[in-house]
Amino acid sequence: MSEHGLLEVASAEEPSSRQKLFLRYFTAILIDLAVLNLFAEHWQHVIIDSFTVSLAVAILLQLMLKLTLKLEHRVADYFTAKPWKLAPFLRVLSAWLILFVSKFVILGVLNVIFGEQVVFAGPVHGVVAFIVVVMVMLIAEEAVVRFYRRLA
Repeated sequence: MSEHGLLEVASAEEPSSRQKLFLRYFTAILIDLAVLNLFAEHWQHVIIDSFTVSLAVAILLQLMLKLTLKLEHRVADYFTAKPWKLAPFLRVLSAWLILFVSKFVILGVLNVIFGEQVVFAGPVHGVVAFIVVVMVMLIAEEAVVRFYRRLA
């Protein structure tokens, strides 16, 4: 019993760094899952065969988006460390190229793994729909993070 007369639960312990990282990605995957399924239900340009498929897509998207950002940061750090006059321009250009090309790579991977089970349709072979979905996912993730930080 605690000083307040309530039983203390094990979850009241401070989480480890690995536990915090797990919760961060677990939450992000659940947010992405919700966004994907809302689009699949309410927008004709996103078609996903089942909840199970959308869960696998959410996990894969989270992994691939994090890898893309890691690559973009590595390349940015490389150009930031260079004393060249063109380095700032090359940093911005490389970031844009990586983030732009990665959407096509991710769409290709989704197509190879899921085929017709996951379809982003509409303008430019579904690229616009895919970018809209990814942007909403990122905005939703950021909104939840900001809400969480305000709770402190």
